[in-house]
Parts: sequence; C-alpha cells; structure tokens
Amino acid sequence: MSEILNGAEFKQQLREGTPKMGLFVNSHSPTVAEQLAHSGYDWLLIDSQHGPMGFETLSNMIGAVGSGGAKSMVRVAGYHDRGGIQQALDVGADGVLVPYINTAEEARAAVSCCKYPMEGTRSVYFPQRCTNKAGLLGYVGNANKNTIVALQVETAACIENIEEIAAVPGVDILFLGQNDLCMSMGLYEKYVFPNMYTSPELGAATDKLIENAQENNVILGIFLFGTGRVGEFLEKGFRFISVGNDLHHVLTQAGAHVKDMEGIGEAKGVAWKRRDSALV
Repeated sequence: MSEILNGAEFKQQLREGTPKMGLFVNSHSPTVAEQLAHSGYDWLLIDSQHGPMGFETLSNMIGAVGSGGAKSMVRVAGYHDRGGIQQALDVGADGVLVPYINTAEEARAAVSCCKYPMEGTRSVYFPQRCTNKAGLLGYVGNANKNTIVALQVETAACIENIEEIAAVPGVDILFLGQNDLCMSMGLYEKYVFPNMYTSPELGAATDKLIENAQENNVILGIFLFGTGRVGEFLEKGFRFISVGNDLHHVLTQAGAHVKDMEGIGEAKGVAWKRRDSALV
C-alpha cells in the first residue's frame, strides 16, 4: 500500500501540482466504500447531501474508506450544517465539501465549523475515531492544518462573489459543480443538452474561478462524469478531480457488459436484447 499522507501533506501535494483523483459515493454502502477504497483512487467522498446515509451508516463508511488508505471526504448539507460537519469530522473524515456557497460570509461560517478555536468553533470531544490514532492532543493539535475544507462553486451568486470567497482564510479547495452552476445561470433553458457545458458563459465563469483560486493559492476541484474531459481540466489547473460516483460506475460497467452480451448473442445466432431502460 502507498504511503498514507496526512491532510496537510495531501493538500501540499495538490498545491504543488500533483493531481488527486477520486469518486463520490452515494450508495450508503460500507461494503462498496471499502472496495472502492482499494481500487486506487486517492480519495472518496461520501455524499450525505444526495445520498440516504444517516450518521451511523456514515461512520461505518468512513471506517471502510480508511481501511483502504484513501482520503475520506463528506459532502454535508451546507454551511449551516454544523451538526453534519461535526459528525463527519468526529467519525474520522479527512475533510468536508460544503455545497451551495454564495457569499464570503457563508464561506467563513463553513470554515469556522471545521476548525477548532481559535481559528473556528468546532467542538472538542474524546474518545472518538478521529482521536484514536494520535490521541486527543495529537489529533486536536494538528487538526486545523490537516482538515480539508472544500467549498462548492455551483451558483451564479458564488461566481459573482468569487473574489471575496477565494480570499477567505482556511478555504483549501474551490470545487466546481458544473451541473448546478449551469442551472443557476439559466443555461439549461438557453442551450440544447449538453452544449451548456461548453458554452461561453460557463467558460467565462470557470475562468473567473480559476483566476481567483490561483491568486489565493486555493486548489481547484471539479466533478466530471467519466474521464473524457479530465485532460482538459488538468490543463486548466484543476487537480482535485472526481470522475463520477459509485452508482454511475455501476451503470456504465453494467451497460458495457449488456452491450457485449447483445453482440455475442448476435454473433452466435442466439439473439438477446436488453430490457428497455432510460438509464443505458
């Protein structure tokens, strides 16, 4: 197994230009999370914003990710979700992704929930998983520099305020969510799918994000479906990259097998057709 980096080392490598590839996990399955943690991804993000996992399942999933050596992140409900941020970090997550950030004030509130005093307002407690390896003082004393704080850039208001948001102390990653940003900017109404993703409006918003992140030494992250545009965004300076989620991986691999079986049946004169589905 590769050397397991602490959070500060992980972030430093990203800032120095080393890409870290990962995957969102929405299936609320510790078993799936554990298998993916052994697949070679640098990080896995447990998506409690859109996934149906409660705190107990989240705890089991974080433990499962840790068994494979991948960094663990949790997407929480928002900057207001103090309880969700506290639970995620207490059960051992390396960091959180906070969605729907619109202003620098919201960004500061999110950072505050992730940091112990005097940098923030996170509550201290012992014993729990986050302190098991280093002890109370060993963990708490280093947590503010090791915790990964990522904010999601997914609204027109966020882009409007990105100069101030990017300058908020404690923000490690600005994570571009193209789907919601396109919706927020009205691009789904203006363009035929999927042309909104290559539109000049989204391009200009992305350039503004890149410029302000680089000026503040903030890491650029992005969610992509599949690997088709990974090279493009690496060239733009993005280093924390998701190539989809676990359920998308299941669908695409299952779809590939189904397609192969249709071809095999046709070649052997034994016709087989997949059942109708809107997903493949």
